[in-house]
Amino acid sequence: MDADKAAVLLKQERERIEKALAEQAGENDGELASLDQLADQGSELYADELEAGLRDRLLNELAAVERAEARLAEGTYGLSIESGEPIPDERLEAVPTAERTAGEQARFEGRR
Repeated sequence: MDADKAAVLLKQERERIEKALAEQAGENDGELASLDQLADQGSELYADELEAGLRDRLLNELAAVERAEARLAEGTYGLSIESGEPIPDERLEAVPTAERTAGEQARFEGRR
């Protein structure tokens, strides 16, 4: 994949993630925090756990963008970190932060 196109894709991915993080931070206004009813407390706990999970996922995605940006700067973007084989452009367009070929990723996720 062309380095300029990769840079654009990674920039868009970074912006998407940072926007989602900012929106999530804005949604946490503590609206239910003052309610004393048990059902509301349960709802608040569920919402807090859901938000924490979403934030963790977004932070992991942001870290993946940073790793991809580093590979782009090093000239290794688009090559599998596992085998060094080229990652197809179609995969990189769909998942700009891809670190492995689709087959390698499937095997990697199966080992977890």
